[in-house]
Amino acid sequence: MSDVHFDFAVILTVLTLITGVFWALDKWVLAPRREGAGDAGGPNAFVDFCRSFFPVIAVVLLLRSFLAEPFRIPSGSMIPTLLVGDFILVNKFAYGFRDPVFHTKFVGMGEPERGDVVVFRWPEDPSKDFIKRVIGLPGDRIAYRNKQLTVNGEPAELQPAGAYAAPGMPPPGVIYRMDENLGGVEHHILVNPARPADDFEFVVPAGEYFMMGDNRDGSDDSRRWGTVPERNLVGKAFLIWMSWDGERTRIDFDRIGTSIH
Repeated sequence: MSDVHFDFAVILTVLTLITGVFWALDKWVLAPRREGAGDAGGPNAFVDFCRSFFPVIAVVLLLRSFLAEPFRIPSGSMIPTLLVGDFILVNKFAYGFRDPVFHTKFVGMGEPERGDVVVFRWPEDPSKDFIKRVIGLPGDRIAYRNKQLTVNGEPAELQPAGAYAAPGMPPPGVIYRMDENLGGVEHHILVNPARPADDFEFVVPAGEYFMMGDNRDGSDDSRRWGTVPERNLVGKAFLIWMSWDGERTRIDFDRIGTSIH
């Protein structure tokens, strides 16, 4: 399946190229000709548009492609870490710089670590972005027994943290929050005792990552569609910059500025 999709990054790239070409053409060809001919008039409307907006579009493209990109959380797969309606920022250089069209890495900066919350292009349809937690690195042996993770023979420590209720969670039954320690990375997960455990054991292939949602019984993740290739990584989620509470139809100011870990 092709990694090139007609999305906002592609639109920005095309607009940057078009406006940049006419900006350069006017600066180094048309403007000198006008001055040499004694033409007091300025460029036509289209060239003037390109001269005005090329720097703005180029800066937006650079910031969005190589520094930080905003995303909105559409589902409850990462509850309680991320809620439906959270708007997050993703570090685009954490795992290396990639071009915004073909997603080819041209500068390496680092690799995902176990426990990172990562945005990636879904392997089954790379035009869609998913967000999950990195559970398994290349070569890791992942086991899931009675809703407890084991990585390379080391169980992830679990501590009960009480019942849980939040927007986006189904009302029937009781869902429990647990504190999970995944190789030194502490975070919250949700466990629904009414759901089957779906036990498994899996060795992560080279160059791939095993992803799971923190809402362990309400997440569509690597347990169903497999691992995520390194080339599909988009970036590391690091901050909630806005949050919309859909049930109360208001901004949730308490979540703004929350670090993601």
